[in-house]
Amino acid sequence: MVEFSESSRPVSFPKPLAAIKPMTVAFESLPLVKPTGFREYDARWWFGHPGSGKAPELNLMGVQAVGMGIGTLAHRRGVKPKIVTGHDFRGYSAAIKSALITGLMASGMRVHDIGLALSPMAYFAQFALDVACVAMVTASHNDNGWTGVKMGIERPVTFGPDEMAELRDIVLNGDYRLSGGGSYTFHENFAETYSRDLTDRPKISRKLRVVAACGNGTAGAFAPEILERIGCEVIPLDTSLDYSFPRYNPNPEDMEMLHAMAEAVKAHGADVGLGFDGDGDRCGVVDNRGDEIFADKIGVMLARDLSRVHGPSQFVVDVKSTGLYLSDQKLAALGAKTDYWKTGHSYIKRRVRDLKALAGFEKSGHFFFNSPVGRGYDDGIVTAIAVIDMLDRNPGATLADLYADLPRTWGTPTMSPYCADEVKYDVIARITDRFKAMAAAGEQLAGVAITGINLVNGVRVSTADGTWGLIRASSNKPELVVVIESPVSETRMRAMFSAMDAVLRENPEVGAYNQTI
Repeated sequence: MVEFSESSRPVSFPKPLAAIKPMTVAFESLPLVKPTGFREYDARWWFGHPGSGKAPELNLMGVQAVGMGIGTLAHRRGVKPKIVTGHDFRGYSAAIKSALITGLMASGMRVHDIGLALSPMAYFAQFALDVACVAMVTASHNDNGWTGVKMGIERPVTFGPDEMAELRDIVLNGDYRLSGGGSYTFHENFAETYSRDLTDRPKISRKLRVVAACGNGTAGAFAPEILERIGCEVIPLDTSLDYSFPRYNPNPEDMEMLHAMAEAVKAHGADVGLGFDGDGDRCGVVDNRGDEIFADKIGVMLARDLSRVHGPSQFVVDVKSTGLYLSDQKLAALGAKTDYWKTGHSYIKRRVRDLKALAGFEKSGHFFFNSPVGRGYDDGIVTAIAVIDMLDRNPGATLADLYADLPRTWGTPTMSPYCADEVKYDVIARITDRFKAMAAAGEQLAGVAITGINLVNGVRVSTADGTWGLIRASSNKPELVVVIESPVSETRMRAMFSAMDAVLRENPEVGAYNQTI
């Protein structure tokens, strides 16, 4: 370990600007922090790269300001001034983390740096090092050029809207507590401590061949070895670290990554394909036949498995998730209860804690396991191990068999039409009012009566035949989110999509989809 301390002294720092022209004295001398980077539960900014043609939303002095803000918030909340930091594998992440650490130390924080890491590795470090706070530098699966910070001051939860709003106000107003007195400690090879925690257990008894797909993201440095250590035969796929993401973005919700996993499963005769996002807190799954299984359906399967092992259990899912959590008779017979809550890893994580749920599942691939399975935070590798354990407990069944045992529904992938951050919430408000008016007037949607509108997060419209559709604002990108599911037929699902898309297209601010059905 390397340690040094900063002497305590008064410090001042300029108030951030919302826009500064690059390659100017001002860009090198003043902090740039675009306000829209402070999102509902984490922070994301376009940091930029040469030739992108896009104006940066953050510079290194702006990162320092964010670090000062995090430290100031922790002090004002009465939290012990110790914080874990780590960074994902991007060409600029280490520099951003260094700037963040400078700001944290200026605000009196004692920094514990774990180096290159997955987000769940940083969350684990809060427990292993007995540190209350975390600030993980990552843009997750976002395109190269993005950066961000996932933050928390109360393990195992991360910031929600209240903390993000307070942090935003501190940073943008330059309202810092800068008495100095911070310190720095580097924890060498902390990844091995994390790996030992996950692998200090009996090896699986069933021989399983597993494709581990990492999209050239950070998980490639850690996930394959951990899966091998619990007894899997691992087939690595795109595990070399390359922050240009030459094949596809490491996003297990994206069909391009899922299709690559499916091809590898079929080519190698694997039992399962497991895909990890850029910072390793999400997991996507492909079965032994090469069929992509959306994370909400994997959640139903895991809820069945965990309820058999641990007895009647409480679960939490996000509003993008399948209706099977309520309609599946086998899950009901096991005494399982499910609460539908707001989409977003911070929201589900808090809800899992507050309800003392055994697990929470989010359609994006965030899975949260409480004791005795996990510590309450989202960890893609813990999720992968849970899927492997489920297979190990069902030695006579393939993953395709377990999936086929679920009631059939037809659902879309998560589709994301472009919508600027500055207007997306206004657009959602107009769409919500439109659907509420349709329901009040007794209008039908795609020829079927509207029976329910859930407003917990965006607008989820249900019809009399059990078909439903969701439109909400993305919390971390300039996009909307659209999901449709029907227990009736693919035709009915497509009809519902067309009807909801027609309402969406009444708003000219909405652009093209990143993918469609």
